[in-house]
Parts: sequence; C-alpha cells; structure tokens
Amino acid sequence: GQPLGPRRLSLKPVPKLPNMEAFLHEALAKVKQQARGCLAPELCFQAVRAASERPFAEGVRRERELFRVLLTSGQAQALQHAFFAERAVLRWATPSGASWSSAAPQPVRKAAVIGLGTMGQGIVTSLVKANIPVVALEQDLEYLNKGRKAVMLLLEREAMKMERGAQTLDFHNPARLQFTVDFDLLRDVDLVIEAVFENMALKKEIFHKLSEICKPGSLLCTNTSALNIDEIASATSCPQQVIGTHFFSPAHVMRLLEIIYGRHTSPTAIATAMQLAKALKKVGVVVGNCFGFVGNRMMFPYVQQAVFLLEEGSRPEVVDQVLEDFGFKIGPFRMSDLAGLDVGWRSRKDQGLTGLSLPAGTPARQRHGQRYSPLPDLLCEQGRFGQKTGKGWYQYEKAGGRTAMPDPWLHNFLSQYRDTHRIKTRFIDQEEILERCLFSLINEGFAILAEGIASGPEHLD
Repeated sequence: GQPLGPRRLSLKPVPKLPNMEAFLHEALAKVKQQARGCLAPELCFQAVRAASERPFAEGVRRERELFRVLLTSGQAQALQHAFFAERAVLRWATPSGASWSSAAPQPVRKAAVIGLGTMGQGIVTSLVKANIPVVALEQDLEYLNKGRKAVMLLLEREAMKMERGAQTLDFHNPARLQFTVDFDLLRDVDLVIEAVFENMALKKEIFHKLSEICKPGSLLCTNTSALNIDEIASATSCPQQVIGTHFFSPAHVMRLLEIIYGRHTSPTAIATAMQLAKALKKVGVVVGNCFGFVGNRMMFPYVQQAVFLLEEGSRPEVVDQVLEDFGFKIGPFRMSDLAGLDVGWRSRKDQGLTGLSLPAGTPARQRHGQRYSPLPDLLCEQGRFGQKTGKGWYQYEKAGGRTAMPDPWLHNFLSQYRDTHRIKTRFIDQEEILERCLFSLINEGFAILAEGIASGPEHLD
C-alpha cells in the first residue's frame, strides 16, 4: 500500500554473473566467427561489455566513442556504397539506347525450367516461392524422378522457414508445380529457363526446339555462366526473345541474377527478365555478352592468381584464411570445392586449354603465350571434384561433406609438382596474397568497364 517512488534503471547497479569473464570471452569468439572481418558487430559487443562493467554514464560515453569510430570507418562507407549500388542497378541501360525508362515488361503467368541438376533445382524452388506456376522438364524419367526428389526436399525446407513467418507454400498442387519429360507442355508458358550443363551444342539443340514449340513472344532464357548468348540465339527463329539469366549457386539462396543481352535481344525481353528478378527477390544486373560476362569473368583471374600462389609455395587453407579474414564469406579454394572443380575443367576442355584437343608439345605451364597453371586440371584427372567427391583442394568427412579439412595428400602433391617444374618454394606473406587476388579482380573490372560490358562501376560491385 505504499506509493512507488520513481525508479531510474540507470541508477541501479548492473547485476554480476559469477562467470562473467568466461561468458564474455565466449560471446566475443562467437561474434568474430559469425561476422569475420566486420567491424560493427565487434564494436557492438564492446559497447555491451562496457555497459555491464561500468556505471551508466560511462557506458553511454564509451558507446558514443565506438559509434564515432564506425561512423567514419571505411566499412561504413563501403556498406553505404553497396546499399545505393543495389538500387542504382535497377536503372539499367544498353549502348544501343534501350533503358528501364522506355521498356515495359511482359507479364509472366507461367514459367518452365529445363534441366533439374543443382542449378535447375534451385531455380524451380525460387519460382515456386515467388508464386509463379512452373513446369519442370527433364530428358528422361530417371533424371526427372531424381530431380523431383531433390526439388521437393528443398521446397519442404523452405516451407518450414516460411511457416515460422506465418506464410504457406503451396507446392503439392500440380497447377503450381508440374514435372514432365514432354516438351509439348511448354506450349503456353510465358518464359522458359534452360539450365542444362554448359555445352553449346546441347543448348543450341534445345533452343531450336523451343523456338518451334513455344508461343510467339515467349521469353527464352539460358542459365549459362559463360557461353555466347548470340550463338545460342542463332539456333532460334526469334533471337530477340533470347536472353541470358545467370543464376549463382545455390540458386534459391544467392541474391544475384546476372541478365545478359545479346546483339538482337529486345528491350522488352530485358525489362521482363529484370521484372522476374524482382519477383524472385533477387538483384538483377544487366550486362553485355562476352566470355564469362561479369561475375565469372572477374572470377577467372582472381582464382588463377590464387592457384599461382600455391605453385609458388602457399597452401589452399592459407590463401582462403587471408581472404576470409579480409571479409569474403568464402575463400577461392573452398568456393571451388563447393561449386565443383569439374565445372571449370569442362569449360577449359571446351576452350582447348586442356585435355585431348590441346596440341601436342604445348608447354605445361603456358597457354597462348600467357602463364597457365594445370593444377586444377591435374586434381580433376585424379577424380577430385570437391565436396561432391569428398576430396578437392581440401578433404571432407565424406562425399557430399561440408567441413573442409587441410589435406596432407594435397600438400605432398604440391611439393612434388614444384619439384617436377623446378619451382623454388618461398614464404608468401598475407599482404602479397591479399593484393595479388584483389588487384586481379579490380583490374579485370576496369577492363570490363572499358569494353562497355557493364554500364557503371555499381553494376560490377
């Protein structure tokens, strides 16, 4: 029955935990692990720590100091740049004068995906999540059933995530998602995404078929990571409807969608692909047609430089560590193992850089007068394709395993390789690793801008 006096929380002493120091130590380790290379989460932790150890006014003063550090940091500027870059890419334009302001998208009421490998599965999942009815097509029943199983598994996982947010995902309904081996079911779709593996002859055969079967005005998209869009379009009677939609793996997770226009691609087709990106909650970036477009073209010299570092004396885990500490989510070698080393190997064979079509007497470490490292090719010859085989640049607990562990076999293999080619091993410091990998990325970016493949630096970023 007594009146309550005003109570200021800030005047009360902070309760002490018996194991405070151990608890804070563990929390900091967790923050560093989850936000590698990022300043803000660590400084947030320091602010909380100050609040728990000092009087209120001092804690607030410390928080203000930390905030000032972040406000003027390079990371804050970079994050602001990224924020505005994501919005700037919506305003696309091509050298021929087509742009977002003058082109209107066509509605996409029904879509199809051809090929249910890893990429196809992720693309189907993205479309279903965006409430676009999908026809999923494979070449025969065996592949179809395998693909269906994988897609259903992905969708079940997504449905569980969405239910927590009180949304439902209707994917058991055949009007929403249909699996087939019959091309005739593509007659009424507004858009087809081809996601078979990187083989020009196969893609041209499929596009020839599509241009005969699909209704006029239907958009024909290829999920290629490097092949020439114009050559694919040449197999059709409607090159203006052909466009590249390069998803990044895993396609239902990665937010980037590279949209590649060919010589004949219509502005409407570009606008429709951009509208699709928005519907899929992805960031669509319109770029020109060249080998590797922007994403992969910038990756080539970056990964190549990382491999050169191994030749000269470094190790995969050392290179990855330096780049991950800098702030990349995943280093080049863990990334290669995740994507599969065989993907790049197949592409290099098609280009005649390795394999049977390579002229006899070609020097092992040179191609077209440029330095070349056969290390990734040699690993593939050993059947080491990365996570899928349980061995690549790292070893894994099993085929399909996720935990990368340094592999003594590979260290031994590297030293034998250096002996064979008489390469003197030397110590390579962190700064050299970081600069050689980053400058390769940046230089390639400048070349892409100079050629007009991207219309501005934000598109690359």
